[in-house]
Amino acid sequence: MRKSGPPKGLISYLVLELLDERPRYGYELLGEITEISGGHWEPSYGSVYPILYKFEEEGVAERVEREEEPDRKYFALTDAGREELAEKRREIGGEARDFGDVVLGFYHLYAALATDDRFEVADADAEWGYSERDSAWIVEQMIRHHERDFGEFERIDASPDEFHAETAATDADATDSDGAGPEGTEPDRTEPGSSESVPADDAEESSSGAADD
Repeated sequence: MRKSGPPKGLISYLVLELLDERPRYGYELLGEITEISGGHWEPSYGSVYPILYKFEEEGVAERVEREEEPDRKYFALTDAGREELAEKRREIGGEARDFGDVVLGFYHLYAALATDDRFEVADADAEWGYSERDSAWIVEQMIRHHERDFGEFERIDASPDEFHAETAATDADATDSDGAGPEGTEPDRTEPGSSESVPADDAEESSSGAADD
């Protein structure tokens, strides 16, 4: 269960990745992060610049002067910053469950405001509300973006415990398939007492679809 907002260090990580691409200034970073989120989330102005100044103080980033824009404070990643980025990639990689809890937690809260009798949210005459139709639109957008980025959406008929158990088993199989074999050959999967070996399953290539925003 997630007890706060986005995973700790997420903004720092995003800033590092964007600076690794090219030098940027603070307000530009804000715009980039907002765009990455599909326009649905923007970190505060007061959160990005302290990160940049901290990076500068620690030697992770350095200011870049541009004659055509003398009043803007551009920052570029240093060699130490690239080492920091490699570490951040590992940290964020281990926080996928926290990220999922944030997404699911806020959706559950949204649905509760729409359906739980304990809450009496005023029906604001606005574009958005707490309703079955708006809930369906949120889910529809999620499906469209899933299909844009990962391919056709397929329902998963499993409980949370079953899903995570299957995921763990799949990850274990993937680890086994990456086992050392001479010159990239498939690892031997011969069953005990059998003379036949079973080749690892071929990985399916993901397709990308289009989604409407």
